[in-house]
Amino acid sequence: MLYQGLLDEIVEQSKQIFGEELIGIYLHGSMAMGCFHADKSDIDLILVIRDCITDTQKLQFMNYIVDANKIAPGKGIELSIVKQKYCKPFVYPTPFELHFSNAHKQWFADNPADYIQKMNGTDKDLAAHFKVIKSYGIVLYGAKIDEIFADVPRKDYIDSIWNDISGAKEEILENPVYIILNLCRVAAFLKNDLVLSKKQGGEWAVKHLASKYHALISNALQCYIDGADMEIDKREGREFADDMISLIKTMMCTDE
Repeated sequence: MLYQGLLDEIVEQSKQIFGEELIGIYLHGSMAMGCFHADKSDIDLILVIRDCITDTQKLQFMNYIVDANKIAPGKGIELSIVKQKYCKPFVYPTPFELHFSNAHKQWFADNPADYIQKMNGTDKDLAAHFKVIKSYGIVLYGAKIDEIFADVPRKDYIDSIWNDISGAKEEILENPVYIILNLCRVAAFLKNDLVLSKKQGGEWAVKHLASKYHALISNALQCYIDGADMEIDKREGREFADDMISLIKTMMCTDE
């Protein structure tokens, strides 16, 4: 596996820092789903702890992760630390003890103490992450997936993926590949109960969605596979997002 050395080091450092509190480390996202691209993907991890970790442990871990992030793929490392009791039985929105991604590294660099104190709360995205772990996840360390993660209730998963794509009409011009393929895989779940990667979502959409958007979806899919940027016609992009949001809303209403 690409970046296996980095993953192994993350496991060893986490074990040293958190000791017996660490229950398991689970890989999800594109790397687990077989569509990782070093230039465009990140390394997605969930760390599950038994109960409590100290601010000192959090700071030590963050100092390591920020350093490790320098040798990670283009989008870096994205991870959350979650208590075992919120994974099974599943709690939604899911509380987390610590989170890191490239979007937050400047905050930590500017004020580590403030970051450690405030980077916790609840995150609706964790429902989608846990769903992927149940379907595709890879145990990097610790307990088996079914021992730690309960099934995510359908209504919670739908709310989670809707939360991720609800702003698609505004966001599609900034990040067309991600938004187009994400809309596709949300539609695939609502229509066929499929938990898909972005790549799989695009492939499904070309077979099942209106033919007028097949070229747009195919273009996004090829850019995703190649790790390339996508140029998109503003009008076509907004029309696609609008149509997909309308379709998804309709399917969500039918699903209730």
